[in-house]
Amino acid sequence: MGVGKSAVGRSVSKQLGLHFIDSDAVIEESAGKPITQIFAEEGEPRFREWERWFVQQGHASTGQVVACGGGLIIPPGMRELLLSKGIVICLFAQPETILQRTMQSDKRPLLNVEDSARRIRELLDQRMPVYMQTGIGVCAEGRSLTDVVQNVVRIYRRESRRLSRATS
Repeated sequence: MGVGKSAVGRSVSKQLGLHFIDSDAVIEESAGKPITQIFAEEGEPRFREWERWFVQQGHASTGQVVACGGGLIIPPGMRELLLSKGIVICLFAQPETILQRTMQSDKRPLLNVEDSARRIRELLDQRMPVYMQTGIGVCAEGRSLTDVVQNVVRIYRRESRRLSRATS
């Protein structure tokens, strides 16, 4: 969270001529309530069920750039499911940057705690090994949106060619 997935995703989709979709927005629309309300009323496990639904059937299977929530790949089986759907690129930033980008928002239920900085570090410690095994990492730290987008587009094109050769 707070690494720029939505902003980068929107820009990448424009450059590639693909549709952009944000998992959180689709989940909110499908559930009929904001994510904060899902967490408050039904808990994180129910939200993770919504994420699994999203990856399995909540969007078209091709022609899209998808921005997924930071915890989506953590539950068992999600890493493999996500990798079966397409090219996975993970954006990274330092905990301090994530804190700075997220501290003004009350729409991040996992950070609605007394010590948000500590919580961000805990989440990164838990998630980083899975991120590193799941997709191609792109550092968004200290880089312009344009630079990050160009890097992601370059990776996408390279991986698309590689996948097409592998299936030929």
